[in-house]
Amino acid sequence: MKRIWIYQADRLLTAAEGQEIGTELEAFAEQWKVHGKPLSASAELRDNLFIILKVDEEVAAASGCSIDSSVRFLKGVESKYGIQLFDRMQFAYKADQGIGVVNRDGFEKLLADGTINDNTLVFDNTITHEHQMEDAWVIPFHQSWHKRLFR
Repeated sequence: MKRIWIYQADRLLTAAEGQEIGTELEAFAEQWKVHGKPLSASAELRDNLFIILKVDEEVAAASGCSIDSSVRFLKGVESKYGIQLFDRMQFAYKADQGIGVVNRDGFEKLLADGTINDNTLVFDNTITHEHQMEDAWVIPFHQSWHKRLFR
């Protein structure tokens, strides 16, 4: 089973930034280790917004030190590109023009004016396994943890 970590940027990245980050992610995944041994890992940038790290736990599971190294790597990406990846109060949702990204206040305003409603598709970046990406990553607002936050 593949364990995943999803990090969402606080803004859509440019195509050039996306290409650079994609290359950096590949290089990181190739050298990512646990206790000095390589992990069976991959990393990708999706939609110029989401960084997804994957580890095949049947080969070896990531542990404290390897997770710390991924956080250090991602903090470097934040610094280099002027983005935030660890702010869980940034929300992504599907809009007519693509994917929208807003902070908590912005999300609340979009709810109030009806731009976002119970059927709006939102991204649940708290999922932890690759198989969940099919049916639990992008879900209607009314089924998401977000709904509990904005009652």
